[in-house]
Amino acid sequence: MHRFYADPEKSEGDVFVLTPEDTLHAVKVLRMKEGDQAEIILNGNRYSARIAEASDTLVKLFPESTLPSTEPRLSVTLFQGLPKADKMDWIVQKSVELGVARIVPVAFSRCVVRLSEKDGAKKQERWQKIAREAGKQSGRCIVPEVLPPVSLKKLPDLFDECEQVAVPWEECPNRGPLAFAKEYPRLRSLGIVIGPEGGIASEEMEQLTAFGGKPITLGKRILRTETAGLAALSVFFGLYGEME
Repeated sequence: MHRFYADPEKSEGDVFVLTPEDTLHAVKVLRMKEGDQAEIILNGNRYSARIAEASDTLVKLFPESTLPSTEPRLSVTLFQGLPKADKMDWIVQKSVELGVARIVPVAFSRCVVRLSEKDGAKKQERWQKIAREAGKQSGRCIVPEVLPPVSLKKLPDLFDECEQVAVPWEECPNRGPLAFAKEYPRLRSLGIVIGPEGGIASEEMEQLTAFGGKPITLGKRILRTETAGLAALSVFFGLYGEME
């Protein structure tokens, strides 16, 4: 079944209206017409719906049933050190597929990439589009938010929005995700901090710990920045029962 986003400002009651982007995709690309069935995402919910009206500029649908939520109970924010090249595109896409709720790009001291405010805004717009498409492809009920890049000093306020924050660090020897999950078994929200290619500097680790971050290890092997976040997301979702 094809999956689309409904426009929350135009949808009302038992009438769903597709966003302009999804209207073009449904009519021009997929050649959908009146009577065809589709899966609709609206305001954090999924529905099975049938097209009642279809034109080049407007697609209306009637909902037929509510579908089960695909959202994890554990809300995870990924604080991702800015990587080189287009690695962030990959990280955003795969993190959204896995179930991340929010992605915060972080400018660490060892980041090779340095973005101006203007360039950061452009990148954020691109990443948000990637998150939208990844959310639709993977059946997410929400579109995870991708924030503009932030500096380390902005993290305390963002950390406060998470119950706990785990910081994978290669110099943390013996406390892994399993020990972390046993210590905090009933988390509803979690932050995960991933350093850039050069890793997190010792003085930055001290700051992150002062902000409330908990150092953990992801094992004996050194993971690339584009691997570490996805590994941590998978492990924590598994430990908290989100892969069942």
